[in-house]
Amino acid sequence: MLEPDNEKRDRKDLAATLRHMRRAAGLSGERLAARAAMSQSKISRIESGRTIPSVADVERIMLALEVPADAQRDILEAARAANVDYVSARSAARLGIWRRQAEIKALCQSSRTVRHFLPIIPSGLLQTADYARSVLTPAIESDPARDVERAVSSRMDAHEVLDDETRSFHFLLSEQAVRLKQAPASVMVEQLRHMAEVSERPNVDLAILPNSASITSPPLNIFVVYDERLVTVEMFSGTVALRDYRDISHHLNIFNYFRERAASNAEAREILASVAGEFEREPE
Repeated sequence: MLEPDNEKRDRKDLAATLRHMRRAAGLSGERLAARAAMSQSKISRIESGRTIPSVADVERIMLALEVPADAQRDILEAARAANVDYVSARSAARLGIWRRQAEIKALCQSSRTVRHFLPIIPSGLLQTADYARSVLTPAIESDPARDVERAVSSRMDAHEVLDDETRSFHFLLSEQAVRLKQAPASVMVEQLRHMAEVSERPNVDLAILPNSASITSPPLNIFVVYDERLVTVEMFSGTVALRDYRDISHHLNIFNYFRERAASNAEAREILASVAGEFEREPE
């Protein structure tokens, strides 16, 4: 997996390679920009390493430079590597996990459509404070320490993005994600009822993949797709950000596959109510 220093080196090498290829072709930045249908300022930012070019950008530059197909392969692989970010859970905790919540809020504010695939746990945008406090509190011996209360406060602050009805939010959960007891029963009841309330918002689509659904592909990871420009994938060890349009397209296909098999609207709320009832009947 990529580490921050390697990511910076990969991006610097890609920028230098593209700059060298342009010069070898005898083209100015302005001429290349015209051929690639890009602005000269964007070409300059890419070649200086100030902007990470998308894989599509690099493909257009390769075409404009008339680079042979066999010579494109390594450069495109470098572009794909440059479009992957990895932040370990330990690094995030060291910097302050509350910062990650602020980043998520900013990503939502810069997007029109946000799709959450949630096979294990509800999104932070759906969580009550008590539920968030429970899941953010370290439970495994090797879990990094964190300022739980500040993280909870930041997560609750992010909820205001849901108030902007010009943005649409799609939450796709597995039934397991709402059944898994990640907090005391009373907190689980409150959490499930809160999710049902959020699902009534006009800009929210909340769907649940029932345990009875017939699927042939396993729901492996939590991921979020921001418009069609970025995917973040969560793992135990950290978070990966993908910007390659092929990765984004693949994750949209995954989302659509499970969404077609999920219950939504009144049916989803019935599942939430049923699971909440089961938690209510648990002995204290």
